[in-house]
Amino acid sequence: MPDDFKSNPDRDTFHWKRLVFLFLGIVLFVVVYYSPHWSGAVDPMGKEFALSREGKGALAVALLAATWWVFEVVPVGVTSLAIGVLQVFFFIRPARRAFTDFMDPSVMFIFASIVIGMVFTKTGLTRRLAYKMLAIVGERTSMIYLGCFLVTAALTHIMAHTAVAATMYPLLLSIHGLYGEGNKPTRFGKGLLIGMAYVAGAGSIVTLLGAARGPVAIGIFNDVLGREVDFFELSYYMLPVGWLMVFLLWGFFMIFFRPEKKVIPGLRQRAIRLNNELGPITRKEIVATCIIVSCVLVMSLRSFIPALKPLDKTAIIVTSTILFFITGILNVDDLEEIPWDIILLFAGAISLGFCLWETGAAKWLAVKWLMKLEGANWFLFVMGIAFFVMIMTNVIMNVAAIAISLPVALVIAPYLGVAPEVILFASLATAGMPFLLLVGAAPNAIAYESGQFTAGEFFMYGTLASIMLMVVVALAVFFLWPLMGMPVGL
Repeated sequence: MPDDFKSNPDRDTFHWKRLVFLFLGIVLFVVVYYSPHWSGAVDPMGKEFALSREGKGALAVALLAATWWVFEVVPVGVTSLAIGVLQVFFFIRPARRAFTDFMDPSVMFIFASIVIGMVFTKTGLTRRLAYKMLAIVGERTSMIYLGCFLVTAALTHIMAHTAVAATMYPLLLSIHGLYGEGNKPTRFGKGLLIGMAYVAGAGSIVTLLGAARGPVAIGIFNDVLGREVDFFELSYYMLPVGWLMVFLLWGFFMIFFRPEKKVIPGLRQRAIRLNNELGPITRKEIVATCIIVSCVLVMSLRSFIPALKPLDKTAIIVTSTILFFITGILNVDDLEEIPWDIILLFAGAISLGFCLWETGAAKWLAVKWLMKLEGANWFLFVMGIAFFVMIMTNVIMNVAAIAISLPVALVIAPYLGVAPEVILFASLATAGMPFLLLVGAAPNAIAYESGQFTAGEFFMYGTLASIMLMVVVALAVFFLWPLMGMPVGL
């Protein structure tokens, strides 16, 4: 019998697993969508939030998508397309709304960030930076982990974590290429790429420049309470939490993804030699660096210079893509190298987030959950809010997770004698670190492109990392922040 027709036990096992989880997602959708009416949620002011048929449909789509994403029933981008199609076929949202979200500015930001990563690779900047980093951190794989994590976290203090991930991604692939195992998945590769995604989130909570969630949360806080939280106050309280998570994550990956090799003999000398072989910096490298630095600088200065605030960050970063083609750094053939599956993945997540938001399902969930905490101890209340935000930010945009939960929590807080500041910062901490699903943050999706890990592995180890995050937030709420002067009670 020809080899092509021989039974492959591994392939057969995967086939049946795929079918099981394929139908599990469908069953969850059908059960939720066609279930009887669910009771509404009532907030502390007596306002009722009913769950409409469309809202129940949005929850059904979310369950199907989460199941298919985690178990990779079909390519992740195809699951995203299913999100749009289900919204239309089951009359949850009209096609114009469901599919317009696939070109949301956030998706374009991801696209432009990935293009920046491509430019780093094509011009040779990636290899130049990788060789210089390895010449500094040396040959011990534990120190390579630490060096990569420190650089990633530090960069997220001054630029969006999506752009940082896109910049670091080709750098980490180059480092893994020197590991000596080719492109096949290794524990070292898994640790580098998943670690980059996790650490990008941890670093991004420290300043307002790391992600949009910070300014949105502070805006809501000001609207509800009439109190401003400035750039430096946020950094003062979030810096110890963010950097504690960075170093704990280093330990986490040294335990669960301990590299197969403790050292890579001769790596430092090899890196120095390869760097010398690159020769002097080229014109394209200089032009690319100028474009990227200018783009990052303008986006960063928007928080400090009022005249720049009207400039949208997506328009700024997409301008870099245009300039790459105008200057000849990229050409039309390079468009074929863009990982459209990853862009579709994030586009589907955006569409799902807006679906939950516009149908009222997300608000219903938030009020239902937070009202269960209404009579709880102040500490359990704060941690309950932080936990809800952490779960929601893995499914929908972290900005939306903050926007639906923070106003309700701030209304309930006075009844329990809880200071609003601790709710704000605990929510921001967990919103910045979605470790469970690839769609939780763009760095997760970018790291997945490497092929070093599966969505299931990401979820499994992300569960452990999320438990660690909740412990850190608990320590900050109960001990660290009060010692630093943050009020926790009224």
